[in-house]
Amino acid sequence: MTMPRIHESAENYLETIYRLQKQLPQVRSIDIANELDYSKPSVSIAMKNLRKNGCIQMDNGGIITLTETGRKIAENIYERHDIFMRLLIELGVSEKNAAEDACRIEHVVSNESFEAIKKHLLCHLCKSK
Repeated sequence: MTMPRIHESAENYLETIYRLQKQLPQVRSIDIANELDYSKPSVSIAMKNLRKNGCIQMDNGGIITLTETGRKIAENIYERHDIFMRLLIELGVSEKNAAEDACRIEHVVSNESFEAIKKHLLCHLCKSK
């Protein structure tokens, strides 16, 4: 699946909204600010840009939902994070460092490399069961 190219910061916001939607009944800007430890004005500007780019919708009460486009991007980044974190832990990296490194790697790796790594890791995990 070809994803539209967006900035790493926008990907981080979308992934955060996606994760928060799994935890909370409703997601608001303040939830995102608290989760990322960002200022409310910074989050507000980011939400305006994500809305303008068709990645989120925000109702009059400030409740944020991902559009189909936003959800696809968020799921893609979330999957990348999960795969890279699992791979790094499998290689003996501490969970803390694996999580931090996965956050950086997930944004820069090509789709081709990611799919090859995912296939290799999943195949390796299946064999070890």
